[in-house]
Amino acid sequence: MYTDTVIEHFSNPRNVGIIENADGYGKVGSPVCGDLMEMYLKVSDGRIVDVKYRTFGCGAAIASSSMASEIIKGQPLEVAARLTNEQVAAALGGLPEVKMHCSVLAADALRAALEDYYHKHPEARGEEY
Repeated sequence: MYTDTVIEHFSNPRNVGIIENADGYGKVGSPVCGDLMEMYLKVSDGRIVDVKYRTFGCGAAIASSSMASEIIKGQPLEVAARLTNEQVAAALGGLPEVKMHCSVLAADALRAALEDYYHKHPEARGEEY
């Protein structure tokens, strides 16, 4: 049902935790299954230098958060802003159709954190977002 990559990211999630005084914070939930994701960003010189998250949900939700955090860490904001749920799912080797909403949550949590960052730093908002 799940790929080895999903199982690996669920069993050994990367970047779990919180960032005190984060530059960007997003919190999203799914009415479909009750999953909840929080994402914290630390930004320096237009790049995500650190990312942490807390996910309260199923294995696919945790794996999606872990993979999304790995993809965006170190990336320029404009690159991170283009991350899609399809890219998260593909990087995991695919998700069952009934679990695709987990990858959507990861992308939405990132967008919420980026929106919070740009709200706090409107001068940083570029044309890409």
